[in-house]
Order: sequence, then C-alpha cells, then structure tokens
Amino acid sequence: MLGQNQIGILKSEMFAGMRNLSDLDLPLNALTALPSNAFKPLIALKVLDLSLNRIQRISPKAFTGLRQLLFLNLDNNSLKTVPSGAFRPLGSLEMLVLDNNLLSTLSQSALDGLSNLQELYLRNNALEQLPSGAFSNMPKLSQLGLSGNRLKTVDGNMFSHMPALRKLYLHENPWQCDCNIISLVRWMGQTKAAMSPRDALKCASPPQLKNKNLSSLRPATLQCSA
Repeated sequence: MLGQNQIGILKSEMFAGMRNLSDLDLPLNALTALPSNAFKPLIALKVLDLSLNRIQRISPKAFTGLRQLLFLNLDNNSLKTVPSGAFRPLGSLEMLVLDNNLLSTLSQSALDGLSNLQELYLRNNALEQLPSGAFSNMPKLSQLGLSGNRLKTVDGNMFSHMPALRKLYLHENPWQCDCNIISLVRWMGQTKAAMSPRDALKCASPPQLKNKNLSSLRPATLQCSA
C-alpha cells in the first residue's frame, strides 16, 4: 500500500525480487509516466491501482511481465492516448478502468491482447469517435462504459459482434441523430443488453430532434443533409 505519497518516478528495478506480490496500490501519487519494464519483476501481480496520479505517458512496454494481472485501474489520470499494444502483455486482465482521463481517440490496436477482458470503463474522457473494430478481440466483454464523452455517432454493428455484452453505458454524449446513427438505433431495438438509462440517451442535434430519446427514433426517418 503506497498510496497518498509523493512518488513521482518508477524505475525498472524498483520491484526486483517481489515475485510473490499480488496487490500493488499506488493511487494519489505524483506519477507522470510509466516507463518500460516498470513492473516486470511482478510476475504474480493480480491487482494494480494507479488511479489519481498525473500519468500522461505509457511506454509500449510498461506492462511487460504482468501475465497474471486481473485488475488495472488508471482512473483519474491525464492520458491523451494509449500506445498500440501497450496492454498486449495483459492476457489475463478481466477489468480495465480508464475513466476520467483525456483520451480523445483510440487506435484500432490500442486494446490489443485483452482477450479475457470482461469489464472496460472509458467514462468521462474526450472520445469523439471509435474505430469499428476497437472491441473486436474481446469475446468475453460484458460491461462497457462510454458515457460522458464527445461521441456523436458510433457504428452499432460493433456491438453486434460482442456476444457477451450485458451492460452498455452511452449517456452524456452529444448524439447527432442523422443517417449515421441508424445502425446504433437498430441495434438498440434488437439487443437484450441493458443500456444506461434509456431515457438518458438523447439527441443533441439536429435542432428538430434535440432532447429526443434515441430509443424512440425510427431509422427510416433519419436523414443526412446532402
């Protein structure tokens, strides 16, 4: 338990010899970066809490060695991007929390390697768009939090290819209710997944549909201006 200190730097040999450590808590410190091999000796680690720091940069090899990790918390940091493949060593990870960062985009390969992931939280970031295959290699994903972003539209077909999805949080986004949102509206009408309060999913534009519930939209009436 190393939380609420002023630790500002992690070095690659810092945790040498701690082969049996299962839980490392580092919240409320002054970390700004996660360097390569920072946690490499921690081969038995199950839980890693890095929340409430000032992390802006993650090395592509920051999580090397963490093959047993089940829970990674990066909530409340300053991440603007996630390097491709940074999470690839985390084949056992079941829950990833990236809430309250500054993420504006996710590359197609940002979440590569998370084949065991069951819960992913990206709430309260600055995401404006999502690549259609962003979650395609996560067959066990059951909960996905995307509320509080800047999404105007998403491809509803991406959720169709998530067989385990049970809960999806999409509220507090500025949805643009035109022809580009048809696939999402159709998927919402067919899915058995629980949505974030359906009455909280509202159009932000165009003006004639502002504050209309997405669940009440009819695909045939949604148009795009030429």
